[in-house]
Amino acid sequence: MSDAFIVCTQLSFSWPDDTPVFQDLSFTVGTGRTGLVAPNGAGKSTLLKLIAGELKPTAGTVSVDGVLGYLPQSLPLVGDLTVAEVLGVRPIIEAIDAIEAGDVDERHFAAVGNDWDIEERTRAQLDRLGLDVELDRRLHTLSGGQVISLGLVAQLLKQPDVLLLDEPTNNLDLDARHKLYDVLANWNGALLLVSHDRELLDRMDRIAELDQGELRSYGGTFTEYEAAVEAEREVVERNIRSAEQDLKREKRELQQARERAQRRASNAQRNLKDAGLARIVAGNLKRSAENSAAKSNQTHANRVSDAKAKLDEAGRNRRDDTRIALELPGTNVPAGRTVFLGEHLRAGYGEQQIFAGDGVDLTIRGPERIALTGPNGVGKSTLLRLIHGDLTPDNGEIKRADGRVAYLSQRLDLLDLDRTVAENFAAFAPSLPEAQRMNLLARFLFRGQRIHLPAGVLSGGERLRATLACVLYSEPAPQLLLLDEPTNNLDLVSVGQLESALTAYEGAFVVVSHDERFLAEIGVNRWLRLADGQLVETGAPEAAH
Repeated sequence: MSDAFIVCTQLSFSWPDDTPVFQDLSFTVGTGRTGLVAPNGAGKSTLLKLIAGELKPTAGTVSVDGVLGYLPQSLPLVGDLTVAEVLGVRPIIEAIDAIEAGDVDERHFAAVGNDWDIEERTRAQLDRLGLDVELDRRLHTLSGGQVISLGLVAQLLKQPDVLLLDEPTNNLDLDARHKLYDVLANWNGALLLVSHDRELLDRMDRIAELDQGELRSYGGTFTEYEAAVEAEREVVERNIRSAEQDLKREKRELQQARERAQRRASNAQRNLKDAGLARIVAGNLKRSAENSAAKSNQTHANRVSDAKAKLDEAGRNRRDDTRIALELPGTNVPAGRTVFLGEHLRAGYGEQQIFAGDGVDLTIRGPERIALTGPNGVGKSTLLRLIHGDLTPDNGEIKRADGRVAYLSQRLDLLDLDRTVAENFAAFAPSLPEAQRMNLLARFLFRGQRIHLPAGVLSGGERLRATLACVLYSEPAPQLLLLDEPTNNLDLVSVGQLESALTAYEGAFVVVSHDERFLAEIGVNRWLRLADGQLVETGAPEAAH
């Protein structure tokens, strides 16, 4: 196990239309836990598929030493499969059952091999990931999070030396996430993991950053990686400032040298006339002075050119400024003001009721920052829809303040996909002057031609930023904001931008999320847990899972 590793040598890959993803990429992944980070679209999932053999490189080689396990983002599973079939253990269990029933056909022994304890090992792995499911249960009866956990169990049963995981905590609730954390904490092979889950990335031994076709490795956790990147950023910014000052100085000295040369030439011309020298002597002196001035001018011009080159080089090392800086006074809610009151709320589908007993009660006052947690499938999204008003309760009473309630669903479906970013923003904030709208969009990092892109072609992070701009500057401004799993499928940069926007927001919000680091960063001050049909105030993050 200690020798498990991945080696990629001069790896290149392009899509069928010749769009390159990366070229001449070389790196090694050794034993231990490696977190792979990069913006969406940089090629993280593509790289895992190349290592797993699902894609063939355009050039270069990939070598994996040992048994490989691979959990992709989307599992190609059919809903009528049983748990045993998904885990690949059904033929072995059936062979053991046949032998125990007295059938001693050789093919049954061949199917079992050394896996006589397969059922016990399978149950142990299921228990490790909190899956209390029978082996004959059908896949379509499981939640999305349970399916992901089941996929990981299938890989762990292979007893792999090398494990590739692509966003393994997507769709997992807090309990399931912590089960996964515990499993990976005891991993002894080579793990290469793609994730936007910073809590998980903080449990890695190293972070590998895929950026502009290059892979850079940083020892330590994600928090230590962030500190190293920030230190690099500060050095680059100092280098840029120094290069800018050097360029200004060289330009100033070039101008001063030219002015001195012009004064000397003018004085020399007058002196030659006064001296009454022969024309040929005067010409030689003039050419000598001009040559000297030209050499001086060229020397300073070369220095200016060198200074520009150094500034360009320093600029190329600069990471894009991806921070959003906002002021949102229009969203302010006075402390103590009740913005939502719901009593005895009940809702369901057909005969199935989601909320138990007399229903749930919820009061939201002032600029409260509420995290709504709980297992998948208990009705968190339903509760948000009741608060928003696009779902009517079967029973109970609801009162809302006059302020606007904005709802960001998981689908980010508020924008007109055929309209441009600027046109969508104008529809939400029609009274703002165009120049002010352009300035505000720039704060959301939409500049130049990006504001004229149709919303339908935006990346996930861009669509989030455009949606936030429209929601936060809409007329009237929202005083209650509802967010349903807002960090799902966002890269780490986009999550940071969302955190910046929510930090500036001065109203009340309710956010459904399993991302503990995100909830901590946005200043949640009230924790609610929905489970078993009851809404309970937990009072602390630790109690939420």
